[in-house]
Amino acid sequence: MQTHYKTIVISDVHLGTKGSKAKEIARFLKQYRCENLILNGDIIDGWQLKKSGSWKRKHTRFFNRILKMIENHSTSVFYLRGNHDDFLEQILPLQIGKLHIQTDMIYESWGKKYLITHGDVFDSVTTNLRWIAYLGDMGYTFLLWLNRVVNHYRRKSGLPYFSLSQYIKGKVKSAVSYIDQYETELAKMAKAKGCDGIICGHIHKAECRLIDGIEYMNSGDWVETMSALAEDHEGNWQLIYYNEIDFKGIQIDNQTSAGSPDLENERPVIPLRKVSFELPIDDINPPSYRL
Repeated sequence: MQTHYKTIVISDVHLGTKGSKAKEIARFLKQYRCENLILNGDIIDGWQLKKSGSWKRKHTRFFNRILKMIENHSTSVFYLRGNHDDFLEQILPLQIGKLHIQTDMIYESWGKKYLITHGDVFDSVTTNLRWIAYLGDMGYTFLLWLNRVVNHYRRKSGLPYFSLSQYIKGKVKSAVSYIDQYETELAKMAKAKGCDGIICGHIHKAECRLIDGIEYMNSGDWVETMSALAEDHEGNWQLIYYNEIDFKGIQIDNQTSAGSPDLENERPVIPLRKVSFELPIDDINPPSYRL
């Protein structure tokens, strides 16, 4: 099972909330290595921390894992601002060694360019009507609470996990329409910037598909979906779901490799192309599109 990737993108961890799967994502990052880790917004939920959220030790462990990735594997980490961690605006842009904190970015790999942004800039409700966004956040928080109650009884009955929010998103016509429009507008923006693809988060819906010739990729979230985007060393992208990972198999593979140093030498060397990161060029885009 492949556990070493060129680039991994995660978003919407929402540390500081009850729904955040901090332990799971720390375990994920302990098993999976990458040269570039992109934290694509809403990693820390500043909105909830201001209200009823709380910071726990497991949330700190997540960042400890990030620091170990930088120290032990020389991983380059890019933290992009989202709407729930908009407090980062006060320090943007900032670089400390291999840790970069910025608004968004252009990622170039294997002859392709990808615009990477959290995606809330295209959400007119979040951008222009902040009080409505807060109400929506309260509704989603209640839905997650109700979801935990429902799944508590489902587990007792031997039933699998059921996502109430994903079910509602798929059934309510206005939600379906919003998601479709959101994805289409992001694809248009990527094309306007001369990019081959767009990588985002924000709507908590993992997806990889083509929209008018543009690669649209959404990393999902670590509240319910628990998913990440990963690029291998040949430029292929895929979604990885935490609930589908065979962690026992990964541990066996790691132990086998550690016990047989010759195996490392027998592995084919894959030529790596240089990855370049730069801020998007705003000359061809209205300033309002910036976060």
